[in-house]
Amino acid sequence: MDKIAVIGAGNVGATTAQRLAEKGLARRVVMVDVADGMAQGKALDLYESAPIEGFDTHVVGSTDDYSAIEGSGVVVVTAGLARKPGMSRDDLQAKNAEIIAGISRQIRNRAPEAIVVMVTNPLDVMTYVALKVTGFQPTRVLGMAGILDSARFRSFVAMELDVSVRDVTAVVLGGHGDTMVPLARYCTVAGIPITDLIARPRLAEIIQRTRDGGAEIVKLLKTGSAYYAPSSAAVEMVEAIVQDRKRVLPCAAWLTGQYGLEGLYVGVPVKLGRAGVEQIYEISLTPPERHDLHQSARHVRESVAKISPQSLTP
Repeated sequence: MDKIAVIGAGNVGATTAQRLAEKGLARRVVMVDVADGMAQGKALDLYESAPIEGFDTHVVGSTDDYSAIEGSGVVVVTAGLARKPGMSRDDLQAKNAEIIAGISRQIRNRAPEAIVVMVTNPLDVMTYVALKVTGFQPTRVLGMAGILDSARFRSFVAMELDVSVRDVTAVVLGGHGDTMVPLARYCTVAGIPITDLIARPRLAEIIQRTRDGGAEIVKLLKTGSAYYAPSSAAVEMVEAIVQDRKRVLPCAAWLTGQYGLEGLYVGVPVKLGRAGVEQIYEISLTPPERHDLHQSARHVRESVAKISPQSLTP
């Protein structure tokens, strides 16, 4: 791919750009940020690591000049306010909706053929804003959530059992937040169900820690939020798209009746390829799992309903 754009040069954006460059996923990676000099400084620093790391991707930065993203095949959006201790994802919604709406207008005008990968929180709501403002096909606007949540679940299971994370698989559905639905029944270690390896009371604690994964890091950092794992999750999505990998990954996708849900973004397993979301997989759920998923979707829908109409103006 010729160009990938990253909007937002904070910790998540800069680390995303670093991983994109080091993996050689595009000839050029462009970072854009409203803070004067931030994107340029980080881009230059990153490019100066190229002779050492051995990548040929040209990394450049721009201050709020969206002409730099023209021709981008993928745009990763990380801009917005980060959570502070005691702040829920929903607390961010009003301000970040304004920010994402402005960015989405620029993407629509400057990179009309791009696939948009949303990272900004509250994730499911911001992806909805991007869809409505850009007017893109829903298959080209998706959110990074399930990969990150599943990675946290897998990490905690690996810690508990003292096994390699490579052997742990997991699926997390629903909104990216307190109501996410980690599916223990679909979690395995080298094919062995974790319900055979971890007692249910302890497993319930691990599931709750997964739901609180982002807040736990915010509490520890005190002045920031997670960025290593979120950037890895976003880049895994970009890699699947750019290289047409047909990866099956949990992402926030626009539902049109799947799982009995319609007209909103919710984390579900999808096939990711060059066209974006190429298929949504509807896996079998037990009545309690389906109930939890619908509860999570209800929370997303209620959050979307609070968005100011001005934020959805194309």
